[in-house]
Amino acid sequence: MDINFSIPQNGSEMVFHDSTTSRVIWIFLVVILSITFVLGVLGNGLVIYVTGFRMVRTVTTICYLNLALSDFSYMASLPFQIISIVMNGEWLFGWFLCKFVHVIININIFQSIFLITFIAMDRCICVLNPVWAQNHRTVSLARKVIVAAWILVLLLIFPHFIFLTTVRDERGKVHCRSNFESWAATPEEQIMVSMTVSLISIAINFIIGFSIPMIFIVICYGLMAAKIGRRGFVNSSRPLRVLTAVAFSFFICWFPSQLIFLLGNIGNNETRNNIHIWVNPASTLASFNSCLNPMLYVFLGQQFRERLIHSLSASLERALREDLVLNSDKVRNLSSHTEDSKP
Repeated sequence: MDINFSIPQNGSEMVFHDSTTSRVIWIFLVVILSITFVLGVLGNGLVIYVTGFRMVRTVTTICYLNLALSDFSYMASLPFQIISIVMNGEWLFGWFLCKFVHVIININIFQSIFLITFIAMDRCICVLNPVWAQNHRTVSLARKVIVAAWILVLLLIFPHFIFLTTVRDERGKVHCRSNFESWAATPEEQIMVSMTVSLISIAINFIIGFSIPMIFIVICYGLMAAKIGRRGFVNSSRPLRVLTAVAFSFFICWFPSQLIFLLGNIGNNETRNNIHIWVNPASTLASFNSCLNPMLYVFLGQQFRERLIHSLSASLERALREDLVLNSDKVRNLSSHTEDSKP
């Protein structure tokens, strides 16, 4: 017996309907996911190549490299999701891939926002205290923070790894979903376990995997805006454009799905019925975020028209390169301002 009364939390499972409108939406979503896969593999693959092999190791490049690795791994899961959608939710790839693919999906959800938050905090430190950043902001420290983030993500997604498995329905079709049959003796106990796990998972996803990181990002932006406006560092706003676009696109793409999954798991039956139609579009929008970042790196780089003359990899390299000269100028400007202010 498969107990699963809530809307899937990870956005990887689709809800299917048998109306004409639903089938049109279904075809549209498959096309969008296919485009997302192609663009995401090419774009993130190029970012991995540029940041991993063509650029000097800096705090910024390491962060964007790990973000691209997270998005690229998510792209690798999309063919399995697309085939499952085409098969009307049936899972054809066995027990191991059921767990592995969905673990990759959930890793991307957490790791992306954690890395974006870390980049925002790092940039905030550079703006607020450039002298300290120049002396203590090291690649080694950044690597340790990122490794700690990966470990935290693995701990957060552990429940998905435990409960996800393949189950067979009454028609003999296999699905990949959470199953609590082996964790409770009676159907009533299974329902209680299902509800408890769903609520805990939703709380972790919405609070730790979305709300708290976004609050940190907003605070960092507020502090940077105040410092930039007070000191008049016009050039300081330039490195923030890519980060601003990445953070904003993550919020736009992920907030609808986070809200829908939250309402779907804590709301009443009427609420769940009303929002079910939005599950698939919201999940597809969230997936599209993983192919946006490489495009943002290019289009928001300085002197974009001139970069189009060069290869795309050169454009990405220049857009992502950390401006060490700019940071040195900030230190000199701040030191000069301090000296001028002395009596």
